[in-house]
This record gives sequence, structure tokens and C-alpha cells, in this order.
Amino acid sequence: MLFTSYEFLGFLLVLFTLYYLLPAKIQWPLLLVASYLFYWCADPQYLIYILVTTATVYIAALHIQDNTTHQKAYLKEHKEELSREEKQQYKAAQKRKRLRWLVLCLLVNLGILAVVKYTNFMIANLNGIVHALGCGEPLSFWNLALPMGISFYTFQAVGYLVDVYRGTVNAQRNPFRFALFISFFPQLVQGPISRYGDLSRTLYEPHPFQSQVVASGLQRMLWGYFKKLVIADRLLPTVTTLVGAPGMYSGAYALVGMLFYTVNLYADFTGGIDITIGIAETMGITVQENFHRPYFSKSLKEYWRRWHISMASWFRDYVFYPVSISAPMQTLTKVCRSKFGNQEGRRIPVYLATFLVWLATGVWHGASWNFI
Repeated sequence: MLFTSYEFLGFLLVLFTLYYLLPAKIQWPLLLVASYLFYWCADPQYLIYILVTTATVYIAALHIQDNTTHQKAYLKEHKEELSREEKQQYKAAQKRKRLRWLVLCLLVNLGILAVVKYTNFMIANLNGIVHALGCGEPLSFWNLALPMGISFYTFQAVGYLVDVYRGTVNAQRNPFRFALFISFFPQLVQGPISRYGDLSRTLYEPHPFQSQVVASGLQRMLWGYFKKLVIADRLLPTVTTLVGAPGMYSGAYALVGMLFYTVNLYADFTGGIDITIGIAETMGITVQENFHRPYFSKSLKEYWRRWHISMASWFRDYVFYPVSISAPMQTLTKVCRSKFGNQEGRRIPVYLATFLVWLATGVWHGASWNFI
């Protein structure tokens, strides 16, 4: 169901009615049912992917949490018996166990994302190499379905798992509550990529009907529909025409094409986010803002703090910082400082980490070389 379809509006009308008529204590279970129904309507076979992600991350997070809890209890109980060296050895051994669960779960879920999204891209490149060398037959493409929202819910699940590993949040022990966090339907199409510590504050709480809150959410939804249907969709035919024939449309047409594309992209993307935030707000749930007037930024750095905020912050916190402070990067920093001086040597690892972030960002956006 597309956000702009009549089926989706009917779906929302039924959901809102039940949400406020039924007892408040079953509001979040109703949202779980609605989220899986929404996903099932997209394609029933997609359910297996989101169920696998939900189950594997739930189990891994519990093991990591239980190991952390056991470690604290053990050290407290044997505080007087163990030497400082023995405590460090014990902590290191337990950390390795948690790390194994983390790495295994990441390999499974990022592996699923890589296979369904990038297999045919890799095959196409291999076939190009085979054709250029003139050796062998081309490989056949795989007939793989790309589940709706798999990039968004996978990154949201990965962020949760890493936060549990870091001790930033406690693992959710109720499997159905965790399933709702992963599958909350307004976010599945365009995001944002929510953090568990933020979304869980309002996702599971009972929310009595408040006319002002509902009215504010509906107004946000209407603003989103206006941006998508009235602005973005009206500009799209012109953008498609101008971009699709660059040899025919040049000069002033190119300028108009760039301007219209800029407005079309912003209106379409932020319109979808406005609808998502508005839907959640009508039910008393707070979803983080994903844009903050990015075209008014005064620098590229500021721009990427204001555009697709949840994605940019995700790559910053879960890719850039871990890579920057990793042991190999620290070693590289020392080598670069000794060879190129302190100032220049410090920059090279930062540039490398930045390059990896933007490479990952490009790959995440699409399986083709133009994104990379």
C-alpha cells in the first residue's frame, strides 16, 4: 500500500478508530498486528525476511545483555577474591563472547541485505569483466525479491543490537514489543531510522485520545500529502523529460531541470517523512525529525546534519566513529604521523574513514555505480 493510495487511507481510518475505541493497554499489540498486515499487503513472502531479522537480533541482544548482567554480578560477588589481572582477563573473555554474538548476528542480517539487494549488481559487473576479456559464458541473474524497507529495518535492528552491546540501552525482553519496534509500519517505506532509546519512550505507552495531538498529527500528514501530490508529483513529468534527454534540452532547460529536480526530490522525500511523523503523532507516538531546512545550510558539513538526519547520524555513530577509533586505524595514524608529520598524518585516517562512510552511503542508496 502506497502512502498516497486510497487503500492506505482506508487502512489508517480503520486503525485510528480501533486504536482509540479499544482499551489503551492493547494499543501497542494492535499496532504490531497493523504493521504486519501492512507488510503482508506489500507481499506475503517479504514477511520471512523481517521475521528472520527480528528473531536473530532479539536472540543475540538477549545473549549479550545476559552476559553483561552475569559479568557484573560475578565481579561484584568475587570482588575480594580476584586480583586486578584476573578481573581484566575475565572481562576480556566475556567481551569476546559478546563480540561473537554481535559479529554473527551482523553477518546474518547484513548478509541477507547484501544478497537480496546486491547479488545481481555483482553478477552484472562480473559479466562485464567476462565480456571484456572474452572468456567464458555470462552468469545468469538471480530472481530475488527485494523486500520493502529492508534497508531501513535492517539498519534500525543493527543500531539496536550495537547499542545493547555498548550498554547504551537494555535489551527488550518482550519479543512482541521488539517486533513492533522493528516493523512499525509508518517507517518502513522511507524511514526515518529510529533509535530504540528514542522510539521506545512513546511506542509502548497507552495514549488516550487528545484532540489537539490528533489534530496536530493530521495537519502534519496533510502538509506531507500536499508536498508529495501537489508539488513533487506535478514537477516529476518535467524533471523526467529534461533529465531523460540531456542532448535535446540544454542551456536554460538544464538550469530549470536542476532547480525542479531539487524541489521535486525535497518535496517527495520530506513529504513522505511528514506523513510518517504525522501518522505516529496522531497515535501519541514521537518519531524523530529527519530534515531541518537543509537547503538553508551554510556548508556541506551543516547540510549533512540537516538532510536525512537519521541516516547521516547512523553512519556517523555506527561506521565513522568505530572505524576512526579502531585498533588498525590507530596504528595507521601512528605510521602516518611518523611519515608525513603530525598535522597531515592525523588527517589521512580521518579521510579514509570518511571515504568508507560515503562509499557505504552510496551502496546503501542503490545497487548501481551512479550511487557509488
